[in-house]
Amino acid sequence: WDETHFGKMGSYYINRTFFFDVHPPLGKMLIGLAGYLSGYDGTFPFQKPGDRYEQHNYMGMRGVRRYRLFCAFLGSCLVPFAYLTVLELSKSLPAALLTACILIFDTGCITLSQYILLDPILMFFLMGAVLSMVKCNACADRPFSASWWFWLSLTGVNLAGAMGVKFVGLFVVLLVGLNTIYDLWDLLGNLSLSLVMFGKHLLARVLCLILLPLALYTTMFAVHFTVLNKSGPGDGFFSSAFQSQLIGNNLHNVSIPE
Repeated sequence: WDETHFGKMGSYYINRTFFFDVHPPLGKMLIGLAGYLSGYDGTFPFQKPGDRYEQHNYMGMRGVRRYRLFCAFLGSCLVPFAYLTVLELSKSLPAALLTACILIFDTGCITLSQYILLDPILMFFLMGAVLSMVKCNACADRPFSASWWFWLSLTGVNLAGAMGVKFVGLFVVLLVGLNTIYDLWDLLGNLSLSLVMFGKHLLARVLCLILLPLALYTTMFAVHFTVLNKSGPGDGFFSSAFQSQLIGNNLHNVSIPE
């Protein structure tokens, strides 16, 4: 059922048809982009679960068989993400290998990663954020180095990605936020650290973990509204002034008073 739901939204992006959904747009945009790049033309109706795709080139969105570019690829990334996270936290190779094996043979992960769903995309960004956070913590003895900036910035990018797929991504924002508060509290208690240096640490985290994710999150919606410029099933959720900007709408190019 969910594949029918999100596959249809991927088609909307390819056809530039405006729609409304409760989730933020990033996941569906990426599904549409994967379909477009792999040759899907956005014409499959996605009317009910179980309909045969026939000649429609849907594999690019699913990412199985000869296409390993999207959902299956993102799902497979969870294994090295978990391996590297546990290895960094525990410094134990057996523990990291066990974690990777548990995910490799997990039926749920394998199944979710086979279909046109938001779940593998969401889990990719969630685990990516945790891995980046752990790697950044490991660079604590080298603050403001290139690797420290890289992992801190990548954490912000993954936070934006998690929030941009589903609002459930706010939970990883909470996790990273608590870790950051603990880190800053620890730095504030370090008497060998000047207040100026503490201010630089605080500013770096505001820049990479607040401003960067917000900028990326806002950009997702800018792209969303730019691409979807044709009238569709989501018109009625918005004002008459907004509908007048949609090609094919009854109000298109009509002068609407403020």
